[in-house]
Amino acid sequence: MTSMRWDTLDPRTPVIAGVGVASQHVDEPGGGLEALELMLAAARTAAQDTGAPGIPSAIQRVAVPRGMWDYTDPGRLIAERIGAAGARTVLVGTGIPQQTLLNDAHAAIRNGTLDVALIVGGEAARRAAIARRHGVTPINTVQDAATPDDLQLPTDEFVTSIEIEGGVSSAAQMFALVDSALRAAEGRTLDEHRDEIARLWAGFSAVAAQFPHAAFPQRRDAAFIRDPSQANFPIAFPYNKWHCAQMNVDQAAALLVCSLEAALRLGVNRDRVVFPLVALESSFSLPLAKRRDLHRWPAMEVLGRAAEAHLGHPQSAIEFVELYSCFPAAVRVQQRALRLPVDGVPTITGGEPFAGGPWNNFVLQATAAMVERLRAQRHAQGLVSTVSAIVNKPGLAVYAAQPPAAPLLLGDLADDADRATPRVELIGGYRGPARVAAYTVAYEQAVPTKCVIIADTPAGQHCVATCDDTELARRATQEELIGTAVNVDGARFGV
Repeated sequence: MTSMRWDTLDPRTPVIAGVGVASQHVDEPGGGLEALELMLAAARTAAQDTGAPGIPSAIQRVAVPRGMWDYTDPGRLIAERIGAAGARTVLVGTGIPQQTLLNDAHAAIRNGTLDVALIVGGEAARRAAIARRHGVTPINTVQDAATPDDLQLPTDEFVTSIEIEGGVSSAAQMFALVDSALRAAEGRTLDEHRDEIARLWAGFSAVAAQFPHAAFPQRRDAAFIRDPSQANFPIAFPYNKWHCAQMNVDQAAALLVCSLEAALRLGVNRDRVVFPLVALESSFSLPLAKRRDLHRWPAMEVLGRAAEAHLGHPQSAIEFVELYSCFPAAVRVQQRALRLPVDGVPTITGGEPFAGGPWNNFVLQATAAMVERLRAQRHAQGLVSTVSAIVNKPGLAVYAAQPPAAPLLLGDLADDADRATPRVELIGGYRGPARVAAYTVAYEQAVPTKCVIIADTPAGQHCVATCDDTELARRATQEELIGTAVNVDGARFGV
């Protein structure tokens, strides 16, 4: 895609004008900044980053993704304290992709109803965890019951009651089920699979070791990541602690998004401006066990094809990539959906296990990092993806420091994703023979205790069940269970 001159661009072109991050690593129980203060620090840094002193007073919208805190309208508190008291506030619940906050701002900027928006989120989960551990109550801002101007809450079913009754009890288990299905689809042995995800995650760790904002920059090699140990205890086979997003971090990020006209009028430093080229999402959602292909993400495939058609080149030609990385399956499925090299290391931060995974804010952290990278590499492009819930509601954004040749590709491709996703019937209370399609093993004190499966029935349906046979659980960490014939009795199974 050939770039254009600034003076030929539509004044309503959305741009990112400033980014800011804030973090801390305080060991004193009750010490350090609360989440609100971290978000404020990130927001002020983003304003300074624009080089335009008047930009805080020009902010018309403050949008925040819901965190693990109790503030009822954090955008209001932030707007008042940064000098944007008249701004409308938005609070977006979990289960709505973080990319949605960006896309909503881009759409409003493009249609002329918004000039400047602040998108900011953050957590102080480590601070809270240390306080709990020592029986200390940290001092946090108590906000009187306040209602955001725009409160967005999801209405989708991400995990069914059938899956829960069948033994699924954590996101780690769900993603491990996906990873097992991908292993089977590609004909990998258990050892080959564990080697692959260990190599991938060791690459992420190596990137985090060089990333200045990483919460866990210590370099961890593939051997450490692969095998359970006291420092890397098992969570959900084949995942150990360091395969998982580390959410006990104190991190915040802020993005200032505005129209090109507003950026120039307010005096934003042109060298700070980064252009979104692609801003796609899909609000279509389907629980895992209702999908025919447990190892694929057709919705992300839809976004990838649309982005490639718009850009005129494949995602593999994009220089910098940050794939959402809560668990290895998320990255591995996205690599295949976006036709990225499966032996690559698609991160510039080190991802959520090593850079840090603030609960509902990592996309903002990743986007801030990508903006900084593209400012330094001005002829490159950068891709940032979003995962919501269990490989649901994907987001795909591509950025560049050079003015784009074509208008921003912006949209919700939910209908296309819906049509592209094959389904199966998920049944509860099934009794009879079935064949394992995906599985994981749960642990207690590092000991395998039960298997959780998604299984195919003879009629082509899916059922979910669990087995508390510890010997089977142990064997399932050493021998492939996928394809095994089982007998299902409601939410239980036996071999």
